[in-house]
Amino acid sequence: MELRDIEIFLTLAGELHFGRTAERLRVSQARVSQSIKQQERRIGAALFERTSRTVRLTPLGERLRDRLDAGYREIMAGIEEATAAARGQIGTLTIGTMGPHHQEMQAVLDLFRQRHPQCTLRTREILPTDPLGPLRAGRVDVGILWLPVREPDLTVGPHLYSERLVLAVGSDHPLADRDRVAMEELGDHPVVGPEGPIPGYVWEAHTPSVTPAGRPIRCGITVDTLEEAFTAISAGLIISPIGPHVAASRVRPDITFVPVVDGPVLRYAPVWRSASETGLIRAFVEAARDAQNTP
Repeated sequence: MELRDIEIFLTLAGELHFGRTAERLRVSQARVSQSIKQQERRIGAALFERTSRTVRLTPLGERLRDRLDAGYREIMAGIEEATAAARGQIGTLTIGTMGPHHQEMQAVLDLFRQRHPQCTLRTREILPTDPLGPLRAGRVDVGILWLPVREPDLTVGPHLYSERLVLAVGSDHPLADRDRVAMEELGDHPVVGPEGPIPGYVWEAHTPSVTPAGRPIRCGITVDTLEEAFTAISAGLIISPIGPHVAASRVRPDITFVPVVDGPVLRYAPVWRSASETGLIRAFVEAARDAQNTP
């Protein structure tokens, strides 16, 4: 018995009307009648009792309906699952974000989960000093990174959000009592440097090497993690531009965050390995675009 014949039988068993069955399945009424007759000949007994006014299942038809229905549903569920897998709509997708930046991604994450409920969405933290390492190692599928990212093996998706950096200084630092500072003043104090393998041009967007007037901005100590940076900042050894989302999550009495009137504005976008692009990644990028266009 072909799958289409099973579908015709089960639909007719539910509708008990040849015309409505044909309409639901978008076939001719003659096709429905022909299929049922073939099944009855194959089985050797009537499945339906037909009169000019009614259609009813025979006892044998009822038993066949009960046995076929569960199996048919299981077959269709398997086909749907395989189709979803082929389109990259199930599985696990790991998104890498920096610190609390997953909060900025909430609308995107919610839309993706709504569209692909069978997909497991996981988030992992990416260190600002090594933003590309987790991508290339396969620990994350998509990294939400600040731009620019100009790497031949990586693809950059649409802009998602921006943030204007503030200046983190120790509470006893000379700049701690200021209402605001200008980037030119970074030339008077040592700043944090990255110990990780972040490309220089990427770090330059975060902490420039020169002031707007061209004076060099000195690198004090290098760090690998945010906690190392905050420890050095609180001790008055360095200062550092930092994102407001990170600042809000690291409120502490020994560090002050001062607005920078002309500070760097970081633009964030999804980034992934070009050679490892999957249907899930494409679906995530599509959700990111659509979430940005939703009022």
